[in-house]
This record gives sequence, structure tokens and C-alpha cells, in this order.
Amino acid sequence: MEKETVRIENFSDAVFAIAITLLVLDLHAPSAATIKNGTELLSFLKGEWTTYLAFTLSFFSIFIMWVNHHKIFKQIYSRNTAIMFANGLILFLVTAVSYPTALLARFFDGEASNIAVAIYTGIFVLINVSYNLLWFIASHNKKLLRPEITNSAIIKIRNNYLYGLPTYLIAFGISFQYPTIALAISMLLLVFWAVSSGKIKMIHE
Repeated sequence: MEKETVRIENFSDAVFAIAITLLVLDLHAPSAATIKNGTELLSFLKGEWTTYLAFTLSFFSIFIMWVNHHKIFKQIYSRNTAIMFANGLILFLVTAVSYPTALLARFFDGEASNIAVAIYTGIFVLINVSYNLLWFIASHNKKLLRPEITNSAIIKIRNNYLYGLPTYLIAFGISFQYPTIALAISMLLLVFWAVSSGKIKMIHE
């Protein structure tokens, strides 16, 4: 069976690359006119810790999303309009990650941290939903999938994406009162996705 999703995957790879590159735009070096010595430079760098935290979290989040996107399209061989729009939703949300990242960098260490974290965790709730939607559409018609894929593999992939959704919702829900804990949950979810991405593979009965 000839794979029909090559153009979708190539376009998606380009969007992921742009989205991950946009994150670096929020990293700013201080002006040489305002920094007189190494002590002042170190003080400036320490003050930017929220920026580095937000950048690191979002970089690896997008990277792991790209890995999972690659894995899921190993299983999708054909495309229809619904798949193209579901994939478009994923790409739209991925490109939007840079904005909540900027909010997190600027407001996490202040009184507005709960709203900044809520927006940040909220977008990952939507991204998780979009991945579930893509796989639901693809697996609803087995003719769209890799010819050798088994029913057990389809269920395992579905469950893999469903497992993350309640945790994302918990992180979003508690972010209004406990933003630091919510962000810590987001970090743990990065580890979960890094490990679980290896489980999306060809499984034969």
C-alpha cells in the first residue's frame, strides 16, 4: 500500500521546526551599556531564570510532540479531509505555544503566576485533545492505517494518548491556586511522553 501522507508529514515537520525556533525569540541578551561587569551580568542572568525555565519546558514539549507526531504518522498511510483538518489543528496549537511560553517567562515569578500557568497548561490540554482527535479519526477507518496494524496496536495507541488527558486537566485545574505544583506536573508529563513515545510502534499479533 502506497503511503499518501508524505506531503502532510513534510509540511508538519516544517511547522514544528518553525514553532520550536520561535521560542528563542524571547531570550534576550542585556545591553552592553547597562552591564558594567561580570557581577552585574550574573545578576541579570539570575533574574531571567523564568525565561530559561519556560524556554526549556516548551522546547522539549514541542520536540516530544514532534516525535509523537512522527510515530503516529508511521501508522497512518492514507488521508482524508478530516485527517488533514485534525492535523491542521495540532499545527495551529503547536505554533501558538510560543505565546503562553512568553507569558510564563514574564509572569511566573509574580502575582499573576496562576493565570500565566493556567494559560500555559491550558494549551497543552488542547494539544492533547487534538492528538486524540487525530487518532480517533484515523483509527475509525482502518483502511487509512498501515495495512499490517493490529486491533491491539490501535487500542494501545488510543490508550496511550488518553492517559495523559486527565493529568493535563488536573494541572490546568490546580494552576489557579497552586501554579508551581501545576508546572511541576507539566514537567512530569514531559517525562511521561518521552517514555510513552517509544511505545507507539508497529505491533504484530
